[in-house]
Amino acid sequence: MLSARIYGAGHDGLMPAICLPGLTRNARDFHELALYLSRHAHTPRKVVVFEYRGRGRSDYDQDWHNYNVAVEARDVAAGLVALGLENCAFIGTSRGGLIIFALAAMVPRAIKAVVLNDIGPVLEGAGLAQIRAYVERAPKPQSFEKAAGILKAAQGAAFPALTEDDWQRMARALYRDEKGRPVPDFDPALVKTLKGIDFSKPLPVFWPQFLGLKAAPVLAIRGANSMLLSAETLKAMKDHHPRLEALTVDGQGHAPMLETGDLPARIEAFLERSEANR
Repeated sequence: MLSARIYGAGHDGLMPAICLPGLTRNARDFHELALYLSRHAHTPRKVVVFEYRGRGRSDYDQDWHNYNVAVEARDVAAGLVALGLENCAFIGTSRGGLIIFALAAMVPRAIKAVVLNDIGPVLEGAGLAQIRAYVERAPKPQSFEKAAGILKAAQGAAFPALTEDDWQRMARALYRDEKGRPVPDFDPALVKTLKGIDFSKPLPVFWPQFLGLKAAPVLAIRGANSMLLSAETLKAMKDHHPRLEALTVDGQGHAPMLETGDLPARIEAFLERSEANR
């Protein structure tokens, strides 16, 4: 069974927002943003946050090989059909952006606007290595307070803009609550999908997949301290896509928390512009 969290009833003429989390993440990453978008005074839109197999409330897959972008994109496409969703705005963080690239080939007519959160057609090896190290050594703190402290100690240098409340919220998003104890909310077998990466060889690039989004307006968000999406790649994305808006978030790394600062308002404004120009 695959899980999706649905916010709001939407409004005629407004694109539903389809949110796709990162590699090990789940629907809680988008909770605050989903509330903002679904309860907006002038443009309340339906928001659907998909949880891939092996994450959040979705069932684990007995074959870890199925934890890949192609399978997960097919799952999302099937979810869109099951929910009767079309003419959508897609918001993808990290892995979620790669899934949007795949969906551009599978269901191009469904994609009317795209927000890419710290992901692009070129992945920096240092950032990917950082993600692998986290997944392999995901800590098992004894309390959510300690979980927030561990996250801040490990990532605070890249995220100086975050407040204590932000770190607490990040901990609650990353870990599920099992009788008051935080537990990583993903299948440990996800580690196996990263073990085969050979960082001594060039990493694959996804320019053809990215260019499959040329028909839709794109808002590309980058954390100023990101190690996965470089400033050079962001500039190249803008050069290659005539309808791309680039936004760099100061004081955050990979990946910016989309509920912080003025990001919710800027994302909603982008969606409104996209609808007006359709």
